[in-house]
Amino acid sequence: MKILQDSNISISHNTAVALGNFDGLHLGHQYLIKEMMRNADERGLTKSVFTFNNDSLVKFKTNKTNNLLMSNEQKTFLFHSIGIELLYLINFTEDIMHLSPYDFVKKILVENLQAKFIVIGFDYRFGYKAQGDGEFLIKAGKEFGFEVMIIEPIARNNKIISSSNIRELIKEGLIKEANLLLGRPFTINGIVVKGKGRGSGLGFATANLKMDTNYQIPKLGVYKTITSIDSKEYLSITNIGNNPTFNDTGFSIESHILDFNEDIYGKKVNIQLIDFIREEKKFSDKDELVKQVMKDIQEITSVD
Repeated sequence: MKILQDSNISISHNTAVALGNFDGLHLGHQYLIKEMMRNADERGLTKSVFTFNNDSLVKFKTNKTNNLLMSNEQKTFLFHSIGIELLYLINFTEDIMHLSPYDFVKKILVENLQAKFIVIGFDYRFGYKAQGDGEFLIKAGKEFGFEVMIIEPIARNNKIISSSNIRELIKEGLIKEANLLLGRPFTINGIVVKGKGRGSGLGFATANLKMDTNYQIPKLGVYKTITSIDSKEYLSITNIGNNPTFNDTGFSIESHILDFNEDIYGKKVNIQLIDFIREEKKFSDKDELVKQVMKDIQEITSVD
């Protein structure tokens, strides 16, 4: 897969392009991209995606809370794995933000991407103050010679699949429902850093994760998880929260990895959230905490 990260770079071959932020690359996004790829094959076009760098999008948000469903690395890996040939991954800048819908089409889609077939979601907006929409794109296509396909809302269990709906499910701790709409487990990537060392003293060593992007923070509590280290997966139990038993301040993600005792400080790990076990709780003493952790481990290892 070829990746272009400069908005001034143009290509010489014709493309089919899926447009969107694609945060989470959920089942709705996957359907949209498959339609683009199917039409690209029929027309002999390069399978392409246009999207923005996550960090640059966060920079321009008025509410700069952590709410991304995936990192740029995760997004890029998934695009590659499904067969995208060209990824146009650029920064959302002041110049891009102030492009009129017409100039966005002319400069980015026509001159740079040589687009001949474009696929968007029903609610896709583009150009200055999001003035461009599907209707505008169809009219522009008649002028510049490209076709447009608009994908209508996709639902699962009577719920529209959207990044915003998935974020709300994650915030509420409804991780199974969120994973169903994503088509895979919600995964947080990061680096293992030094913690306070309490887990080892309690008999449950934990890996403390420093997130590598502005992820949507799940509901605080304890989760059944799968932790990936060096491409190997391990069953784990993860606490996301503030450690109220020890009156800590500040947010942390700590995973106890079952049947694992290696030194992984500084290593990159991926934590897949599988199920919400319980809310975070302040215990009266360490013994009560240990008993609860034992119960949590028994719950995630029991066969349904």
